[in-house]
Amino acid sequence: MEKLFAKFANATSRVTGSPQAFLVCVAAVLIWAASGPIFKFSETWQLVINTGTTIITFLMVFLIQNTQNRDSLAIQTKLDELIRASDAEDEFMGIEKLTDKQLDALHAKCQRMSDNSQRLLDQATQERKSREATKRKAKPAPRARAKA
Repeated sequence: MEKLFAKFANATSRVTGSPQAFLVCVAAVLIWAASGPIFKFSETWQLVINTGTTIITFLMVFLIQNTQNRDSLAIQTKLDELIRASDAEDEFMGIEKLTDKQLDALHAKCQRMSDNSQRLLDQATQERKSREATKRKAKPAPRARAKA
């Protein structure tokens, strides 16, 4: 049942996210609006569009959420594998399960590490510039050639 729903949700999200689906919806609304004078803009005429859009919206919320959940899980799994296979710290694996407070603490740690890396990079850049300036000052001026 779960696999069948996943296939259905994927297919539906592909179809409903297409430009053709958008054009079909626009056409349906235009046909509905054009039929207003025929039905004398009655309450039943209004109820048709209200009921239709409500039902479609209600069902699409669940399909979209299902698709989003699967996509998020796939991305997290891929990121976890990249972390596991690299020299990155393993503490980042599974962080999507942490509380907001734990995520904030981990973010603050990453920010401190980033700030430290930037400080070291700036320091190395300054040292390199200083060495280059020293080398330029230490070089003797080129001699002018005597004209023959």
